[in-house]
Amino acid sequence: MHTNQPRVLVCDPIHADGLQLLREHAIVDVRPSLAQADLETLIGEYDAVIVRSATRLPAAVIERGARLRVIGRAGAGLDGIDVLAARTRGVEVVNAPDANTLAVAEHTFALLLALARQLVAADRGMKAGRWEKAHLIGTGLAGKTLGIVGFGRIGRQVALRARAFDMRVLVNQPRLTPEMGLEWGVEHCDLITLLRESDVVTLHVPLRPENVGLIGARELAQMRPGAFLINTARGQLVDEAALLEALESGHLAGAGLDVFAQEPAVNAALTAHPRVLATPHIAASTEDAQRQAALTVAERVLAVLRRQGAAETLALRFVPLERVSPHEAYDAQRVRALAARIAEEGRLSNPPVVVAWGERYVVLDGATRLQALKHLGLPYTVVQVVSSNDAHLQAHTWNHVISGESLHDLLALLRNVPGLQLSETAPEFLPDRLRQGRALAALYGVDRSGVLLSAEPESPDAWLATLNALVERYTAWGTVERTLVADLGALKAQYPRALALVVFPQLSLEHILRLAAAGQVLPAGLTRFVIPGRILRLHVPLERLRADEPIERKNDWLDHLVQEKLAQRRVRYYQEPVVLLDE
Repeated sequence: MHTNQPRVLVCDPIHADGLQLLREHAIVDVRPSLAQADLETLIGEYDAVIVRSATRLPAAVIERGARLRVIGRAGAGLDGIDVLAARTRGVEVVNAPDANTLAVAEHTFALLLALARQLVAADRGMKAGRWEKAHLIGTGLAGKTLGIVGFGRIGRQVALRARAFDMRVLVNQPRLTPEMGLEWGVEHCDLITLLRESDVVTLHVPLRPENVGLIGARELAQMRPGAFLINTARGQLVDEAALLEALESGHLAGAGLDVFAQEPAVNAALTAHPRVLATPHIAASTEDAQRQAALTVAERVLAVLRRQGAAETLALRFVPLERVSPHEAYDAQRVRALAARIAEEGRLSNPPVVVAWGERYVVLDGATRLQALKHLGLPYTVVQVVSSNDAHLQAHTWNHVISGESLHDLLALLRNVPGLQLSETAPEFLPDRLRQGRALAALYGVDRSGVLLSAEPESPDAWLATLNALVERYTAWGTVERTLVADLGALKAQYPRALALVVFPQLSLEHILRLAAAGQVLPAGLTRFVIPGRILRLHVPLERLRADEPIERKNDWLDHLVQEKLAQRRVRYYQEPVVLLDE
């Protein structure tokens, strides 16, 4: 026994290559199908635990992990793991977010090819002794249009394969940049245009509340007669009753489905339909994907176990201020006031929360703090680094309630914003129009009017400058409150002087990071991030930020500080995603 080696408990079967890698550096015990009581008894003996979907790790288990440093999930999600309970105890949680990307993209194309060439019917006929060549006329892909709804990792790989088949590719993705469109050879459009122009529509968006029922009867009716629908994302994205009706009527030529609203109790009428090719949620189930997931999670678990520092486990580190970039604009007056307060207190209490993006650290929370530290001339800051791949990190977009004296005056003000185009639009049509390429926001007036706010055609590349000017103009004019509610009527009781509600398109985290890394900023008060394990009250003296010493020494000091707080139990645990490091 190598007692100096860390111990790893593997609770669910993973690929042998991942186990082999772990065994080269750790003592590994494979114990599948453990009951929760057994896990609570055993977990205190291990430095790391690896699970897949079968084993759940609630707070009651994690809290028994006296020496636990890292939890790994050999898959893309973090389902079944109480991430907050882990992180508030200084336990890192890692997964393999990219492992199934290629597998799902390939399965998407497998469904598409099988539908287009009627492969299942052809095979069934041959097995029954029938030669049905004359009745099995397929559809070619070259020259056809593929519409991809959602352009994340999987959507991009689908686009890459579609281009290899010489297909035209349309993409519906909030704020797809022209650079990304050129890089991947795709065209951006709103959802309705994509549905109307595509021969095949494939879904690759996450299951968020706003995406439930994304493809319903209205959207299916917009699709081309004879088109195909592919869904390898989440079953709840599609109204299955409406899809069945579209297939029964012959409006759609077929559907390829790997996911369903209820699993495994699927809608039998849908899966048995002759125009449907159904598979039991196996898009990610390939030998290669499982091997990659096992290797990735093994590498990430071992990387954490190699670390010596508690601060590093909590993702706290010193970084040069020159490498930290804000993603949103800031108020110079607030910066000066905060800088004065920080100087008076002599410490940085709450570290900015950042994402490492290329050579930069992009601030998700703490833009004013960042600028205050720069205003004070400090060369370094402490940051909390979160991963852009963290499934619990969410990016939302605030809506703005504007209060003032007159809606007429507000609209007159907006007409003078350079590069901004105002188009009167019935409120019920605004959500669809908001998905258009030049749309900046939708304005709902108290008089039940609607206005689409867009960048003028002559300056589509200047949309961000126009957006900043728009928000700056009405913020200076009236009173602006942020809300996630999208119903002005429901907000009137809370804001009696409200004149309008401004609703923005949802911005993806990647798009925000790309803009910030390029030195571009969004208007202040537009983005809201749900950050798991946000750390507060670290209380780093400004002298330590100013000190002329190697950054390694600074991080050694930081690690000692965090270890001291953990050892003295000066950490308070909250139900919300906050880690308070000092009473």
